[in-house]
Amino acid sequence: MAGDKVVQKSIDELFSFIQKSPTAFHAIDTIRGMLDEQGFEELMEGKRWDVFPGGKYYVTRNGSSIIAFKIGNDLEQYCFRIVASHSDSPTFKIKENAEIAVNKRYTKLNTEGYGGMICSSWFDRPLSLAGRVVIKEGQKYVTKLVNLDRDLLMIPNVAIHMNRTVNEGFAYNKQIDLLPLISGKAYEQGMLRELIAKELSVLPESIYGMDLFLYNRTAPCKWGTEEEFISCPQLDDLECAYTSLQGFLNGENDKSVQVYACFDNEEVGSLTKQGAGSTFLCDVLTRINRLLGKDEEDYLCALASSFMLSCDNAHAVHPNHPEKTDMDNCVYMNEGIVIKSHAGQKYTTDALSGAVFKGICEASGVPVQYFVNRSDMAGGSTLGNIAMSQVSVHCLDIGLAQLAMHSCYETAGVKDVDYMIRAVTGFYNTEFCGKRDDSLEVRQNDSVAEI
Repeated sequence: MAGDKVVQKSIDELFSFIQKSPTAFHAIDTIRGMLDEQGFEELMEGKRWDVFPGGKYYVTRNGSSIIAFKIGNDLEQYCFRIVASHSDSPTFKIKENAEIAVNKRYTKLNTEGYGGMICSSWFDRPLSLAGRVVIKEGQKYVTKLVNLDRDLLMIPNVAIHMNRTVNEGFAYNKQIDLLPLISGKAYEQGMLRELIAKELSVLPESIYGMDLFLYNRTAPCKWGTEEEFISCPQLDDLECAYTSLQGFLNGENDKSVQVYACFDNEEVGSLTKQGAGSTFLCDVLTRINRLLGKDEEDYLCALASSFMLSCDNAHAVHPNHPEKTDMDNCVYMNEGIVIKSHAGQKYTTDALSGAVFKGICEASGVPVQYFVNRSDMAGGSTLGNIAMSQVSVHCLDIGLAQLAMHSCYETAGVKDVDYMIRAVTGFYNTEFCGKRDDSLEVRQNDSVAEI
């Protein structure tokens, strides 16, 4: 496994992508750079668009969500082929007036939890700050990204001698226990602003707004007897954001509009202007349809045979707690794409969408496995069913098996990175044609299968 050059190249590029993406803002900026290198044209939501068959484009919203698309040349009966992931991960956001002096000896920062993190995983690790800053330049407000790229903070544990019951279960208080230490001096308010201003080479008083977050600086690694595992911050969901982007760049299909979406705020419910529950995807698809000279009827026909993959990682069987997994639907790292389903529709997969995707994976040489929650345990949710409230298409939820989801240092399988790239590439290369009985005709490698 460790000698497979294609797999190793994908892992190295994934690690580089994640290290360049400490926040959702940085992740989208990294994706923008990758699209620019591939000749994509940037569009602005607030300006008129000109798009044409054969063109490649992208548009961002809030600097933390992006939708890219490639337009085919044979669109008489076209559809949308969409893959969606998310750019955010659980972390801690820095509050305004963040500096807290302690006993005239320390300065710590006031934070607020973002998403459902495993609190204990954030202790005793090198941390830093990254995000976006709004600078006033004359009469303009300009957004700049910032990353204090050095070991800057830490959240120290209380010694076991002072917390004898810590190993018997401890309820962490985010307002008390999770505040990071930044200095051995007592600073007044404004220290952090001055630190950011120095990093950006601007005056502190020119900073009018900051969205700053903690991030884990522990380096990614490969490990295991055969280097079969990877561990890294933010695998949920930057692993899917990266692999689905690679599949999007590889895919080609003249009879469709191929769409790559990466939304912010999945970890807090997606109900923001840039989340999967916003109008962002619908706005982009309707604009494309109109600019291609199509009418509303064409758009509705296109949606009827369109398909979306909602990509967000899945829970592998835990080696110490296999009882947490459904007895007959166990998923493991390095054993392929995970198809996720839920009777209560937390996941969008149904028999039709699951069957179509299984066929795509078979044609791409990619194994699949199935995840459902234990019936007596509540599971998480993702962006697929939320996005469907705005754009209704065939959809299923998939992901890659991982351990320690929502830890600040997560674990996944080496082989699965390449599996996802191949499966998403196969998805984009597949033709779909809607049938009157709500089935789909699927074309792969010049063969036709009506499902």
